[in-house]
Amino acid sequence: MIAIAPPLVAILLSPLLGALLAPLAERRWNRAPSVVAAVASTLALGVLLLQVPAILEGVTPLQQWSWLPAMGLDLALRCDGLSLLFALLILGMGLLVDLYARYYLPTEAPRGRFYALLLTFQAAMLGLVLSDNLLLLVLFWELTSLVSFLLIGFDPSTAGARRGARMALLVTGAGGLALLAGVLLLGSVVGSLSLTEVLAAGDQVRNHPLHLPILLLILLGAFTKSAQIPFHFWLLGAMSAPTPVSAYLHSATMVKAGVFLLARLFPVLADGGLWFALVGGVGLATFLFGAYVALFKHDMKGLLAYSTISHLGLMVFLIGLGTPLGVVAGLFHAINHAVFKASLFMAVGIIGHETGTRDMRRLSGLFVFLPITGTLAMVAAASMAGVPLLNGFLSKEMFFVETLDSPRIAGWPVLQWLMPAAAILGGAFSAAYSLRLIRDVFFNGRFDGQSLGLSKPPGEPRRLMRLPIEVLVAVCLLVGIFPEQVVRPVLSLGARGVLGFVPDYHLSLWQGWSPAFQMSLAALGGALLLHLLRRPLFAAHARWFPPARGARSFQRLSARLLGLAYRARQRIESLSLPTNLRWLVATAILLATLGWLMARPSDGVPIRWIAVTPMPLDGPSLAAAAILALSTLGVVLRRGDRLWALLLTGAVGLVVSLAFVHFSAPDLALTQVSVEIVTTLLLLLVLTLLPSSLDLRPPGWRQRRDLLLAVTGGIGSAVLAALMMLRPAKPISEGYLQAAEPLAGAGNVVNAILVDFRALDTLGEISVLAIAAVGIAAMTRGLTLRLPTRGDTAGSRARPEDSGEPDRDARHPLMLSAVARPVLPAALMLAAFLLLRGHEAPGGGFVAGLVVGAALILLQVANGFGWTAARFHPDYLRLIGVGLLLALLTGLGALLFDRPLLTSAMLHWTLPLLGELSLTSTLIFDVGVLLVVTGTLLLILESLGRLGNSGRDTLTIGTSREVG
Repeated sequence: MIAIAPPLVAILLSPLLGALLAPLAERRWNRAPSVVAAVASTLALGVLLLQVPAILEGVTPLQQWSWLPAMGLDLALRCDGLSLLFALLILGMGLLVDLYARYYLPTEAPRGRFYALLLTFQAAMLGLVLSDNLLLLVLFWELTSLVSFLLIGFDPSTAGARRGARMALLVTGAGGLALLAGVLLLGSVVGSLSLTEVLAAGDQVRNHPLHLPILLLILLGAFTKSAQIPFHFWLLGAMSAPTPVSAYLHSATMVKAGVFLLARLFPVLADGGLWFALVGGVGLATFLFGAYVALFKHDMKGLLAYSTISHLGLMVFLIGLGTPLGVVAGLFHAINHAVFKASLFMAVGIIGHETGTRDMRRLSGLFVFLPITGTLAMVAAASMAGVPLLNGFLSKEMFFVETLDSPRIAGWPVLQWLMPAAAILGGAFSAAYSLRLIRDVFFNGRFDGQSLGLSKPPGEPRRLMRLPIEVLVAVCLLVGIFPEQVVRPVLSLGARGVLGFVPDYHLSLWQGWSPAFQMSLAALGGALLLHLLRRPLFAAHARWFPPARGARSFQRLSARLLGLAYRARQRIESLSLPTNLRWLVATAILLATLGWLMARPSDGVPIRWIAVTPMPLDGPSLAAAAILALSTLGVVLRRGDRLWALLLTGAVGLVVSLAFVHFSAPDLALTQVSVEIVTTLLLLLVLTLLPSSLDLRPPGWRQRRDLLLAVTGGIGSAVLAALMMLRPAKPISEGYLQAAEPLAGAGNVVNAILVDFRALDTLGEISVLAIAAVGIAAMTRGLTLRLPTRGDTAGSRARPEDSGEPDRDARHPLMLSAVARPVLPAALMLAAFLLLRGHEAPGGGFVAGLVVGAALILLQVANGFGWTAARFHPDYLRLIGVGLLLALLTGLGALLFDRPLLTSAMLHWTLPLLGELSLTSTLIFDVGVLLVVTGTLLLILESLGRLGNSGRDTLTIGTSREVG
C-alpha cells in the first residue's frame, strides 16, 4: 500500500538548511554550529518518527515530484522499513557525533565548515536510503563520495589527509560510475527507474540476458563503497580524517551504503547460486582478510579500520547467502556494528587527544588515568569480540547459525565444514584483536608520559564529550540483554522492507547449548590462544606475509597515470595554436571519412545525395555568396594585417546575419549581429595590445598542407550542411510552432525554445559560460603583460620601422570618446526593451546582455584600459553567480507546484487603462541569462584592463615558435 506523506521531504531539507546556517552561526559564536547541527538532526529525526505509525500498519509513505521526466529522473522519496532502519541509524549516530565533535575539535578549527560538510553528508545519506528513483539514488550516492572527500581531507595541510581523500574519492567514484551503468541497464530492462516498479519486477530481471552485466556493475558499486576486497585499501587511508568523521562515516553510515544497496536490490538480483558465489564469496574473503590484518596493526585507528572492513565483509556475506534469515542477520549486525564501532572510534579519539599518539606500542597502563573511558571501551570491544550479554554476541551467533544451516550449502559437502571453520577462525581473529586493543592500551605495564613529551598526565574528558560513548555502550548492553524489546521491532520492519515479510527468527539472551553457542565459545577460546601466542605469531607474520600493498600500488598507478597525463599535456601545450587547429581539422576529416566509408544503408547507396528539391538561386543569394567568398579570400590574403583581417571577418559575419534575415529568422539574425559587434569590438580592443602587422607566411610545403586541409574541410562541411538541410525527415519545428502559444504563452517560438522547451540546455550553456568566467578570473589574476619589441623578432618578422609596441600613454580620439559616451544609456534602454519583448518578438536575455557588452567594450576602446575598472566596481563573479542562481531557482520553483524542472508559469492581469497584462516566469530566467552574459563580459574587460596597464615582463604576446 502506498500513502502520501507531505512532510517526508523535510527529512532531507532539515540537514541541508542546517548546513547553510552553520557557517553563518559561527560568526556569532564559535560553538554555535554544533547547536545548529543538533537542532537540524533532531528535526529530521522527529519527522522520520512521524512515519513510524504508518509503516507499522504496512503503509509505505511516498512523496514524488516530476523533475526531469524525459530522463526518467523524478524527485521521489519513500520510507519503508529498510529505509526507516538506516535513516534512524544515520540520524541517531549523527546526533551523537555532533555532540562529540563539539568538544573534540580544537578551538581554532573551522567549525562552521566542519558541521556544514557533516550535515550535507547526512542529507546525502538520507537521500540515498529514502530514494524511490534509481537515478536519484545514484546522485546521492556520488554526493556522499564528494562530501566524504572533503571531510577526509578536512585538514588540507596534512599530506596523509590529501592522499586518503583522493584515494577514497577515486575508488568510490569509479564504483559510482559502474553503479550508474548498472542502474541504467536495470531501468532499460524494467522500463522504469522507479524503485517501486523495479522491486516488483524481480523475475523479469533475473530471467533477462542482461542480468549478469547488471549484477556485476551494481556489485562493483556496492563493493567499492563498502570496502570489499580488492577495494578495501581506501578505508585505511580515510583514517586520516578527524575522529568524529571516522566514527560517523567509516563505521556507521557511508561504508554501510553498499550493504544497504545489496539489501535494497535483494528481491531483484538475488537469484541463488550466482548471487551466493559472488556476494557471499567476496564477503567471506573480506571478513577473514580484514580480521587477520587487524590483528597485526599497531595504530588504533588502523586496527579499527581493518576491523570495519572485516565486519562489512560479514554483513555482505550474510546478505550474499540469499536466505531470509541471512538478510535478518546482516541487518542486525549492521546495527550492532555501528553502535560498538562508533563508540570505539570515539574512545580512541579521547585517548589520542589526551596522549598525542595512537600507537599501541607506546601506550600502556592508561586505565589508571582513564578508568571511565577504559571501562566503556572494554564493553564496546567485548561487544565487537562477541562476548555474551552484549549485542555483538547475538548477531555473531546468528552468523554461526547461518554457516551451519544455510540451504545454500546443503548440496556442497566441502562447504558444510569449510564455512563453519571460516566463521570460527574469523570470530577468533575478531576477539583476538579486540583483546589486544584493550590489554595493550589500558593495561600491560605503566604509562610513560615523559616519552611522549606530555607536560601532565592524561585525564578523563568532559562529561558531555563522554556522553555519546556512554549512550552507545548502554545500547550494547540493552540490546544484548533485552533484544526482543529493544531491537526486534525496528529489525522486523527492516526485514519486511527487504523481503516483503518477516521470517521466523528468535532473539534471546540464551538459546541453549546449541552448536552456534559452541562455535562462539570456540572462537573466544581461539582468541585467547592467539593472544598467548602473539609474539611468535607476529614474528611469523613479519617473516612470511608481505605487508598489504593495496594503497601503495594504487598510489603508484595514480602517479604513473598523472605523469602520463602531464607529459601528454606538455606535448599538446607546447604546440602553437595553428598546429592545434591543424590536428583538430585533420581529426575531424578522418573521423568523417571513416563514418562515410562504414555507412551501409539498406538501399546500398552510402548517402542519399538530394532528398528534397533545393530552393532556386536568386540575385541576393548569389551576391551574398560572392561577398562571403571575396571576404574569406581577403582574410587569407591580408592575414598579416590584423586590422584588415578583423574588418573582413566582420563582413563575413554580417553577410551570415543577412542570410538569416533572408530566410525569415530574425532572432538568429539579431543574435548574430550582436555577437559580431561584440566580437569585433573586443578584438579591436585586443589589437591595441599587439603589433600592427606580422608576416605570417609559413614555408611553401606548409602552405600546401594548410591549403589541402582547408579545402577538404570546407568541402566536407558544405556537403554535411547540404545533406542536413535537404534531408527528407519531418522537421521538429512544426511541433514547437504549434506548442509555443498554448503551452508557453509565447509569440516568439525561438525564445520559447530557449527559456522553456529546452531551458535545461540554456541552463547548461550559461553554466559553461560561468565556468569560463571563473577560469578567466583565475588565469588573469596577478598576470601582467610584456609586448614584443624590436628585439623580439624570432618568429614574428615585425616591420623594421615598427617596434610593435603601442603607445599606452597616447590620448584616445576625442571624437570617438564623445560619440561613445551616450551609447551606454541608450544601450541599457535597448537591452531592457529587448529583454521585455523577448517572449513575444525577437529579443531575450542573451541578446540584451550582448548589447550591454557591446556598449561597454566600445567605451573601453574609446577611453582606455582603465575605464571599466574606474567606472564599475562590482564583484563580477558574484554578479555571474547571482544570474546563475536566479535561473536555477526559477527552474526549481516549478517543483514546488509538482511540475517538472524549469516548467514555466504564466500570470494574467487586467488593469485599468493598461488592459490585459501577462507575465511569465521565463522573464526571470532571461534576467539570469542577462546577468551571466553581462558579468562575463565585464570580467573580460576588467582582465584586459589589468593586462593593458601592466608593465612587468611575465607574459609575452605576439611571438610563437611556429607562427604559420
